[in-house]
Amino acid sequence: MQDVAEQPSAIRWYYEGLGQNVFRAVSCRSCGKLTFPPTGCCEHCGSWEVEGVELSGEATLLYATHNITPACHPRFETIAPYVYGHLRLREGPIVQAIILGVEARPESLHALFERGPVPVKAETLKMEDLPVIAFRLAG
Repeated sequence: MQDVAEQPSAIRWYYEGLGQNVFRAVSCRSCGKLTFPPTGCCEHCGSWEVEGVELSGEATLLYATHNITPACHPRFETIAPYVYGHLRLREGPIVQAIILGVEARPESLHALFERGPVPVKAETLKMEDLPVIAFRLAG
């Protein structure tokens, strides 16, 4: 575990990890829950007693849909149209992220829906300004 207090900031520590394909959160020493993406305090109980942890990068895709056009931020214009979804990380938190390996077409999304929850694995998208976490269908 990494003491986030030793880092310049939880956000910088998170993005430095993403740049190395390492996925990070903070674990609360008071309540034991994870905050992802990491911040300086626990999002559940407000405690400042948090420490950095590395995540497995494994998750389950619960729901997926396509983005609106144009993309919600200029950094995503180069990958639009894309699929994004709600995922449950193996460690517990539910997050939203870009889903790779699925075309942003109704037929593809319907086929994914019919499969039900599916395993996914995190990876880093190298964007012009900041790295972005995304998940790819496993297997």
